[in-house]
Amino acid sequence: MPSCFMIMPYGRKPTQADPKFGPAEIDFNALWDRAYVPAIKALGYQPVRADQDTSALIVSEMLERIYFADLVLADMTIPNGNVYYEVGIRHASQKTGCVLLAADWSKQLFDVVQMRTVRYPLPEGEITEATAAAMQAAIKEPIKALADGISPMQQSIPGYPDKVDPRKAMTMRSQLAEQAAFQTKIRAVRATPTDQRMARAQALIATEGSPPATYAKALALLLMLRDCVNDAAGWNIVLDFIGKLPDRFSDEPEVQENRAFAAAQAGDDIQAIAEIQTLIDFAGPTPERLGLMGGRHKRLARAAPAGSPERKQELEKAIDCYQQGMELDLNAYYCSSNLPRLYRTRGSAGDEERAQSVLRLVIAACERARRMQIADEWLRPTLLAAAFDLGEPDKADELADAVIAEGPARWKVNGVLSDLEQTVAQVADPAKRARLSAIVGKIKTA
Repeated sequence: MPSCFMIMPYGRKPTQADPKFGPAEIDFNALWDRAYVPAIKALGYQPVRADQDTSALIVSEMLERIYFADLVLADMTIPNGNVYYEVGIRHASQKTGCVLLAADWSKQLFDVVQMRTVRYPLPEGEITEATAAAMQAAIKEPIKALADGISPMQQSIPGYPDKVDPRKAMTMRSQLAEQAAFQTKIRAVRATPTDQRMARAQALIATEGSPPATYAKALALLLMLRDCVNDAAGWNIVLDFIGKLPDRFSDEPEVQENRAFAAAQAGDDIQAIAEIQTLIDFAGPTPERLGLMGGRHKRLARAAPAGSPERKQELEKAIDCYQQGMELDLNAYYCSSNLPRLYRTRGSAGDEERAQSVLRLVIAACERARRMQIADEWLRPTLLAAAFDLGEPDKADELADAVIAEGPARWKVNGVLSDLEQTVAQVADPAKRARLSAIVGKIKTA
């Protein structure tokens, strides 16, 4: 009997899915036993997965099975690093016989989103008999149809692995050299003095073609332009750039996120909220999108008259967005870092305890990012805001110096300052409040 090697997580794993779309946790062992094994046997294969190996050479055996298996199935429902790595090995080592599968509500990481994936219904994570039966019915025929599909490596590189046209290699080296030169130009713009940066960014956009030839170049230019903004007029320049992009670029979720953010910074929070909600409806919620939404409601709350129903409504909406974003991924501290001061502003029963609990979560997530050496320009500003929220002037002063030294874009500094000023107003101790206020002044004049 031919063998089918299954690449998937095992045990119980969180999904980080929005509760409206999928379960919070999946029992992958039950998914294997009750759904995958019967389906694989029905297709005429012997089902095997890696955690059944018991020898010390489990990695070697896993690599051998990935290579020699007649068919490889990979469950991509959650962003599991081992699964993605093993799929890459199969794609690179065999021309055919790798089929990707995922729950119908799940969102894959960018590269895999572009690959054909068999979708199956998964309304709950315990895998009942009904769920298992529906899943088997959904995957059998599509697996048959895709089992002989050509791997992305074979499709993209004619002659791979040992008969690649040398001229293709020379062309690719030329493209890599061109990309390196382009990235050098981007770095040069970022190194330009602040008051000259926008003009130089626009000049680079003009020389790199209008529109850019590739999505990667379009996104790089967009992010560069965004970080050159120093005033409200700069956000209109960003919106103009996005407006001139081809639909195939401007319809990408990351570009849509930046368009909504630029619209809000240019003063149209209502339009930004509408665009972000459309994006969430189309592509699903993420901490980034819910954080953007929360930020817009937060700003509307601050603009509303004190004590008005409008301020209370917008405050509740901001808290709700940030809470949803935090619950999607506790390690993504963008959303959670905004909640302590919003809880304190609301001042309902239990809000101070909620603020303290979330602060501990924010600091733990930041420290995790630091230990794992995750590059994030918002790490120190987030810790700075947390130090303010905790009322620790010494730590805040140290972090303020680090933030100033990093020289973030002005719009980022202004966003941080707005939050810090709100926190200062909430500090009861006069001495601490004075010291924290002085730190805010130092950042403003830096």
